[in-house]
Amino acid sequence: MKIAFLGLGKMGTAVVGRLLLAGHTVSAWNRTPKSLQELGIPSASLAPSVHAAVEQCDAVCTMLANDEATEAVAFGPEGFLAVLPANAVHIALGTLSVALSRRLMESHAAAGQRYVAAPVFGRPNIAAQGRLWVVAAGDDSTLEQARTVLDAIGRGVTIVGNEPTQAHAFKLGGNFTISAMVQTLSEAFVFASAEGLDPELFLKTVNEALFQSTFYLNYGRVMLHPPEHPGATVLLGEKDIRLLREATQSAGIRLGLVEYLQEQFSAAIRSGMGDTDWAVGQYRMAEQASRNKT
Repeated sequence: MKIAFLGLGKMGTAVVGRLLLAGHTVSAWNRTPKSLQELGIPSASLAPSVHAAVEQCDAVCTMLANDEATEAVAFGPEGFLAVLPANAVHIALGTLSVALSRRLMESHAAAGQRYVAAPVFGRPNIAAQGRLWVVAAGDDSTLEQARTVLDAIGRGVTIVGNEPTQAHAFKLGGNFTISAMVQTLSEAFVFASAEGLDPELFLKTVNEALFQSTFYLNYGRVMLHPPEHPGATVLLGEKDIRLLREATQSAGIRLGLVEYLQEQFSAAIRSGMGDTDWAVGQYRMAEQASRNKT
């Protein structure tokens, strides 16, 4: 397929690499100019504008940092909705709010265009290995059209519904479970240390005894051995929890743990940890809270 790829952050760059390996032709564009050679994807072509990237494509993939960035490249005279061919499909790979996913769905439908929501689970290193997990939603024929792209970037695809908004709601719920897991590990590590126990041994033993999960083990190791370059930052974590809370409010429900985690992320950002690794930031906040006995 001829694919326009908008967004060359860490995740986007890794995904483009997988698409090229699968034999697709990729025209890439990024809000901040970057060298494809520097990014390690010289086989792609760099488009001078969003319109130039999208005009002749079979599919446009977006993987941008947040709602604001996605809105900026989708709508308006310079946005890709104005020139996306009617037979092409927009595949939204990034984590978006349910509200924006609905707006995209309605706008594409009004323009006679196709749209699939397909956010992914996994960090950039997982994306580079082609081991992301994709959660996708859209009508059957459009999902079939997008499937060659989705199969190229991950180890599995779960179809969660016919309404694209369902996939983005699913992703926000999934990211919430990650933050909840990290918060549990953070406070368990604080407790273990206070009792003179080795957090590394605690992690290994509890995981082997209870979870048998590489996910628990890998996140725990990130927390105990912070990486030089974060896979995902506290700022991204705060964004996802905030979007989930907005969705719960729209749905007329209240989730107490979501509210608590949003407070923790906001406090971490105020403390200057916005660019810290997501899991490391939660752990440090738990350590700080444990020392505040008032």
